Amino acid sequence: MSDFDFSAYQGWLEQHPETRLWLSIGLLILVAWLSNFIVKKVLIRGILRALRASAYGQHQVIQHSAFISRLANIVPALIISKGITLIEGVSETVTTIVVNVCNAFVVLTIALAIANILTLINAIYEQGPDAKTKPIKGYVQVLKIVVFTVALILMIAALVDRSPLILLSGLGAMAAVLMLIFQDTILSLVASVQISSNDVIRVGDWVEMPQLNADGDVIDIALHTVKVQNWDKTITTIPTRRFMTDAFKNWRGMQQSGGRRIKRSLMLDQQSVHFLDSEERKHLTRFSLLEDYLAEKQKEIDSWNSELAERGQEPVNTRRITNIGTFRAYVQRYLASHPGVRQDMTLMARQLAPGADGLPLEIYCFTNTTAWLAYEGIQSDIFDHLLAILPEFGLRVYQHPSGMDIRAIQLSRQDD
Repeated sequence: MSDFDFSAYQGWLEQHPETRLWLSIGLLILVAWLSNFIVKKVLIRGILRALRASAYGQHQVIQHSAFISRLANIVPALIISKGITLIEGVSETVTTIVVNVCNAFVVLTIALAIANILTLINAIYEQGPDAKTKPIKGYVQVLKIVVFTVALILMIAALVDRSPLILLSGLGAMAAVLMLIFQDTILSLVASVQISSNDVIRVGDWVEMPQLNADGDVIDIALHTVKVQNWDKTITTIPTRRFMTDAFKNWRGMQQSGGRRIKRSLMLDQQSVHFLDSEERKHLTRFSLLEDYLAEKQKEIDSWNSELAERGQEPVNTRRITNIGTFRAYVQRYLASHPGVRQDMTLMARQLAPGADGLPLEIYCFTNTTAWLAYEGIQSDIFDHLLAILPEFGLRVYQHPSGMDIRAIQLSRQDD
């Protein structure tokens, strides 16, 4: 009975070729869909479970990678490519088109899978200890460009049903055009190699490039761009080659040294500078930081003045202690005893050239931390103390007259 039914069914299909054609195409599509379902739901799940059971599969990046799923798309494409040639009634043109499209799809799928593998390699490498000093993201992007370029040539060759060597032979004549098109890529690649080999910048470095309004931490180094997150949380995107052609400041050396420089001046009123009399010297001996200094300085001056003989009778011919010199010595000793100041780095208090804004007394030292918040706290504490104790030395801070100063002068003249 079944043989009779089958023969009858077969005969009926032979009498209706169009129906047989569409049923064959539907069956091919169904087989392709089932193969895709089986591969993804059964085979790939088994592979992923086995992979997760291994030591390498525990990596989160591998578990979320999609390159295995992409490779599974090749199976239905191959089934359709081979099956379409077995269906009777399909024209040669349609068969050729379907086969060529399937071949191009296979090439594209393989290229996307390779790109996913390269992304996976870069993601795993970025979690290693050498990722910040020697990033490979730029090289990975170059490899992706090469992969997709080759894939594009193979896809075009598959679609037009021609050998890829014919297309490759024409690339020689297009070399100049390709170099013009990929000029930025070539320059960026050269810059990336130089940055990596010379260790110019790393992810996490604090860089400053004023001409591009960039001042912050490097958060990403790619083939074409370097992203800098500024301190105001904005992000500046800089072409990679600009780090080889433009001047910029990298604060990595400061961070590695463990000390951050303080270089700020107190602007002193020059009219408040004077010699210390005996009462003022006695007043300043109360400072424990100045006790030894005043005694040694007075001994040195007395010894020098004793050699003047009769000329030493006039005060103008003698050496005397000044309030600004004493204050400078106090600042030097205060910094030397400060717990937040590095003692193994340059430490000094010096006078700069006087000007219209007063006499600058510059404090030059290094804090024992590079953290911004702690650094600003130490610097502020130092200048808070110096500004508050300045009147003890008979000195004044210089500042331009304000409206209140002018008003006080006018009121004093009215009272007179």
